[in-house]
Formats: sequence, C-alpha cells, structure tokens
Amino acid sequence: MTATLQEILLAPDIHPQVTADCLKLIQEEVSGKSGVSGTAVKIAYKSANTFASGYLQSIVESLIPDMVDKLQPYWADFAGSGASDFGDYLVKRSDEVSEALLSVTDARAEVSERPTILKAYRAVRGGAAKHVAAALPNLGSMVQKYAG
Repeated sequence: MTATLQEILLAPDIHPQVTADCLKLIQEEVSGKSGVSGTAVKIAYKSANTFASGYLQSIVESLIPDMVDKLQPYWADFAGSGASDFGDYLVKRSDEVSEALLSVTDARAEVSERPTILKAYRAVRGGAAKHVAAALPNLGSMVQKYAG
C-alpha cells in the first residue's frame, strides 16, 4: 500500500523540511509578483512577516496538515493516473485545487483574532486563487520531492 501524503509530509523528520520549503516557496512566489495585485500580495506578506517574530513560520507549520489533507485526494488520483509530474497534474485542476487550498486559509481567517492579519488577508483574498494557481507547479514539485 502506498503511503499517504500525511504519512510522508507530516513525519517528524520530514515536517520541518516541508515547512522550510513552504516558507521558501511563499517567499519566491511573493517576490515574483508584479502589478497592482502583486503589490497587494507583497504588502500582505510583509504584514504577516513583520507581525511578530516567527509568526509566519508558526502559521505555515499549523496550516500544513490541513493543506496536506486537501492535497491527498489529488495525490491519490495522480498516483493512479500514470502521470509523471504532480505540478502539471495540479495545474490541470488549478481552479478546484486553488479553492481547496484556500478553504484552509479561509477557515483560519474566520477564527483569527488578529485584525492586522485579517485585514491583509482580506485585501488579497479576491485574487488569491490566481496566485495559488501560479504556485501549483512549484508546490507539486515540492510535494513530489518528498513523496516521490
């Protein structure tokens, strides 16, 4: 039986590496943004990154299990599809994958008690799906790096 993404990515020896890779991916995606929506994303990222020392890392660490849960059905389907690149697989389903992943951050925003972070999130949420979709090739590669 094939291991689940949860078993692979959330393993105690792998989870810190996944967190570091996610933070790097986020930073690279944000720095590559341009235009009006890119500026909004950069401002929101800066707000979250400067909010409190270690805040962004702790949020990413806490979101990863739910994100992995959202990716698992796609991974299972991908594994049985014979396709070779998980990033390409995700891109072909970008609308539904983006919304699935954003459902995790939306749920977190609903219970957040941090007005500064909420304001930043709400400022970018409208266009967030396209930004998530743009990151899917790199996200897929990162997942595949660990899950093979």
